[in-house]
Formats: sequence, structure tokens, C-alpha cells
Amino acid sequence: MPLNRRKFLKRSAVTGAGVAIAGTAAAPATAAAPAGRGRGSKRYALTVMGTTDLHGHVFNWDYFKDAEYADTAGNAQGLARISTLVNEVREEKGRHNTLLLDAGDTIQGTPLTYYYAKVDPITAEGGPVHPMAQAMNAIGYDAVALGNHEFNYGIETLRKFEEQCRFPLLGANAVDARTLKPAFPPYFMKTFRVKGAPPVKVAVLGLTNPGIAIWDKAYVQGKLAFPGLEEQAAKWVPKLRSMGADVVVVSAHSGSSGTSSYGDQVPYVENAAANVARQVPGIDAILVGHAHVEIPELRVTNDSTGKTVVLSEPLCYAERLTLFDFELVFERGRWHVESVRASLRNSNTVADDPRITRLLADEHAKVVAYVNQVVGTATETLTTVEARFKDAPIIDLITKVQEDVVRSALAGTEYASLPVLAQASPFSRTSEIPAGEVTIRDLSSLYVYDNTLVAKLLTGAQVRAYLEYSAEYYVRTAAGAPVDVDKLTNANGRPDYNYDYVSGLTYEIDIAQAPGSRIRNLAFGGAPLDDAQQFVLAVNNYRANGGGAFPHVASAKELWSESTEIRTRIAEWATAKGVLDPKDFASVDWRLTRDGTPVF
Repeated sequence: MPLNRRKFLKRSAVTGAGVAIAGTAAAPATAAAPAGRGRGSKRYALTVMGTTDLHGHVFNWDYFKDAEYADTAGNAQGLARISTLVNEVREEKGRHNTLLLDAGDTIQGTPLTYYYAKVDPITAEGGPVHPMAQAMNAIGYDAVALGNHEFNYGIETLRKFEEQCRFPLLGANAVDARTLKPAFPPYFMKTFRVKGAPPVKVAVLGLTNPGIAIWDKAYVQGKLAFPGLEEQAAKWVPKLRSMGADVVVVSAHSGSSGTSSYGDQVPYVENAAANVARQVPGIDAILVGHAHVEIPELRVTNDSTGKTVVLSEPLCYAERLTLFDFELVFERGRWHVESVRASLRNSNTVADDPRITRLLADEHAKVVAYVNQVVGTATETLTTVEARFKDAPIIDLITKVQEDVVRSALAGTEYASLPVLAQASPFSRTSEIPAGEVTIRDLSSLYVYDNTLVAKLLTGAQVRAYLEYSAEYYVRTAAGAPVDVDKLTNANGRPDYNYDYVSGLTYEIDIAQAPGSRIRNLAFGGAPLDDAQQFVLAVNNYRANGGGAFPHVASAKELWSESTEIRTRIAEWATAKGVLDPKDFASVDWRLTRDGTPVF
């Protein structure tokens, strides 16, 4: 049953959301006098556990391959494994001496989460309880920060998920756009009772990512705003201390690098966790999320106090569990944090918790059956193995589908006669549509994100600038120099999903040239591109809203958009065709060159 939310929420008349005002008490714990201290001093050991970026991973299962998950590093995934690790820690430390947190991105990322958002939605009357809510309730999470992907299915789905959780979803910097008051609980506070000493009060401040304002603009614009993490931490941490918090932990869906992927469109830093540690006094530890990197322990010195703040980011998809081990001492009438250390535990060291396996066996089976539905056949195997550096037919399938959908949508409008171009990225390096039967999971593995389609109006000059920006993905490589495909891409850390093909044109990318001067022989219809000509660009909503900071597209006039996922459009197109034959969608639009000579 859902938690009685009145325990910790006071509802806002505007948003229906709330502000955390109280917490729950733990069972009594004993305190011992430390070695080297006077008999009168008391000590308390507290362990805060944390996960992040679960992205719908309950089991160690790859729905796209219909098999147990496996990678070359030997990692294991899923909340069923995390549950076993959590049980071990609680046994070691005493459950009443632990907290369990998450730093966001929970309800999007696998066919399991898609199924319960779109196929059998939790928002339907009498609908199911979300598998992530079921698993996290059963494991006993205390609080979870909002991630940016929580908003991918709209606010209604998020609110329904929130209602189903027995823990608060925290977001101090997710505020009502009109009143600027918190739209979700900003914090959670829990009291730990200590035998023979005053209780220890632990506050958890939740912070989310300001990029939500860009990435899910269609859902949040005019409803929610997302101020910077540093600003909101500076507002809330002193309040938590004034309320008697002895320990302040931040759960932040924000990386530690201090960088942003969206340029200057939002005046806030995307990956601000280390900035928060440096700039805001009074924080003891930060559970870091969003960046999908592993940080066992990062120590950051606060600029004002000189004190050390300990940060840790467990690997995504429930592959790791962070442990913050706190040592507190009671001196001069109050508890002080004497030390904090962070470490990681690995999900590949344990088996699934059978309690979680049993709990969600039916949901898992439904999704396995769904993704294995056959929607057509393929005349040959299509793969993304070389799609980063060669024009691959499998990516042309995406652009062809997007072109067709947008042309149909604009039929009968004043833009119907304009040529339609389409962008797509090589999201995965391992996707494959095998020759023979094609299933939903084959197509889903090609387009792993829940992006939707938007039509934007661009000029030829803007398209040229777009392509130049995309071509910065390649490492500059002199003519005649050896080419190592493993070192050819991802220049300056640019991820694969921020490199775009653009269909409907022909062009060369000269990687011997400096960034900004690489697009050569750009043509439309066999003639040099006219910079003044107008084009319709079929583009995913992430890019259309500014994701990746590609030039012009975010500010371009929007002609049309929809809420159906591109992945679904690909499945519909394949089902209607019945046969996937490259002659129906493949074309050689671009190639890599060096001083005019093809690289491959």
C-alpha cells in the first residue's frame, strides 16, 4: 500500500506537491566510548547507502538480447542484486544504523519501464503498480532524488509513480513555475536514537538537474522551473542545520565535472555536485548521479570552512552500491561528524534476492513476451558496429522512418513542398537487426531512448553549421597517418549520441581539417547546397530542445511535434512493410575523407 504521505508532506495548493516537514524514528542504537577519549564521550556509527541511475534495471537481464546481462568487465545489474547487498550491509551495521538513498533516473531506460509507462500504463484507471516502486518499496529505500528522466513520460506518470512509492521523491530545485515554491519535497529527515545520548538527526537534501527545462520542455514549460543546484543548496542546507540536523547528506542528480552538455541555454551548471561541495558550507557527503561514471570516493574542500565533503557515485544500472560510513562523536552538548569515508560494493559479488525475483516475476515475463513479438523479417543483417565512422544502413532506417512520418504530418500544410531532412545518432555500438525474423526488441535496441519526433524549419546555412558542429566528434587525423577506429571518435569527450547523421543531403567530413572547416562538397539534389533554401529537419525532441547544444535547432521555428516515441514509429514502419530490405531505406549520404581522399 502507498505510504501515508501526510507523515512528511504538506501539500501546495498550486502544484499538489509538497514540502518535507518531518521524518521517521529509528530503533534505539547503542553508543560506545571510543578508544583514546574520555569515558564521558559518546560515539555513533552511521552508514548511508546509495544507488543512482537505475534506469529501470530490476534484474540482471538484457531485454534487447533476451538473455542474462553480460559485459567484458563481468558486471552484473539490477535491484535484485542491490537488495542482496543492502541486506548484507544491514546485517553488518544493524538496520537501525543505516539509510538507503538513490540519486535519480529511475522510471525510464529499459523495455520494463517503457511497458509500464506506455503499453500497460500505471496511469490507467485501476492500472498496475510500477515495478520500480514495487522493488524499491520492498528493499526499503528511505528517499530518492528526482532524475531528469523521471519527466520523460510527463508529469502525470511521475506523480502516479510518486503516489505508489513508500518514500519521498526529493527535488529542492524542482519548483512551481509561477510561485517558485517546491513542487516536490526538498528534503527528508530521519532521527536515529542512541542509547545514553541524544538522538542523531540526519537530513537528506534532494537536488535534480536543471537541464530538465531543456530536455523535457514540452512537459514542464510553464509548470515547473529548475534553478541551479548551488543556489538551492545554499538556501536549504542552513535551514536543515537550524532544524537540528547533525548530519547533512545531499542526493544530487548531477555529475561532479562542473560541465554542461547544453551550452549556455540554461544559466545553471548541469554537473554541479562538486561545485555544491565547494560553495555551500554544512554538507557532509554527496551521493552523485547523472553522469554514469564510477567514483568510489572524491574529497572536496569547502571554500568557506576548509572542511572536507565526501562524494561518491556508484555505477549506473544497479551495478554498484555506495557506502558512506560516518563516525560521530558527542561533544560539548552536540553530535559532530568526526569522519566520513566512502566505498563501493559490486553487484557481481552476490546473487539476486529471491524475494525481489518472486515479487516481479510476472511483470518480467510480460515484458519478455512483449519484446519478443515478431513484427517482420529482414533480408540481411543490419548492425551498428561501424556506424560511428561509416554511413550504416541501420541508421538510414531511422532517418527514413522520421522523414516519412514528418512528410505525412505536413501534408496539406504550407510546408508540404519543402524538402525533409532527418537526423539520427549511432546510439549503440552493438545493436543488430538479424536476417530473418525481426522482433520489437531488435528494433528497440536500435533506438534505446524514449525520444519523440519534432519538425523544425532551418535554412541551408543553418544545416551547414549543424553538420560542422556534429563533425567535431572526430579526432583530427592528418592525411597519411594511421587510422585507429577506436581513437577516431569522441573528440573532447563528445558521446556517440551527440554525433548526428543528416539524411537527404550528400557531404564529406574531412577529418584532416580543423573543427569548423570539415564539411566539404555539401550538396542537395546533386547541386551545391543553397544557404538560403529552407528545409524541414525531422529531429528528436532531445536535440530539438537543445540537447547537445547543436546550433540553431533549439531556436528554429517548430512546425510539428508528437508524443509517440520514435522507437514506436520504427516498429510501425517495419510492421507495415513486413520486410526490411536496405534498398527501401539505405543510401550513402556521407563519408569521411582526408584532403579529399576517402578514409575507408
